[in-house]
Amino acid sequence: MADVTAIYAEFVEKSTATFEIVAPDESEMLRRRQAVLDRDLPYLVAELEGYIVGFCYASQFRPREGYRFTVEDSIYVRPDCIGHGVGKMLLAELISQCEAKGCHSMVACICGVNASSVGLHASLGFQQVGLLPEAGTKFGRWLRLLIMQRHLQAPFAGHP
Repeated sequence: MADVTAIYAEFVEKSTATFEIVAPDESEMLRRRQAVLDRDLPYLVAELEGYIVGFCYASQFRPREGYRFTVEDSIYVRPDCIGHGVGKMLLAELISQCEAKGCHSMVACICGVNASSVGLHASLGFQQVGLLPEAGTKFGRWLRLLIMQRHLQAPFAGHP
């Protein structure tokens, strides 16, 4: 989790890929990971030659019970590894595992203008379903929130 914490901290401190302002410490990242696992959702890491180069996870999109079959993906790849297929591999596996768990759809909430994240999600079947201009602030400027969604081919799990 030290590597995961470091990867995420760089995004918090240097990018608009997240609206989080202060990077969480390792104990907080462990708590967040456990919350994902406690909901029986996947939390994945990518390793290359002994180094953690990225991570992703699914969380329930919103807390109300009616949203229980819709998940939101979060994905972060070490900056020097972006563009080498790590993100696509992680997200494809996350989609597969969420389908197997009976999830109905996956949502991506993309902060600011992030062409690589939009391209990654589009390449795996996500479509833009919403745009919130000036949804939040970071680094002294207003940022949009782009919402993309992909329906999953989940086996029928007793839900509509």
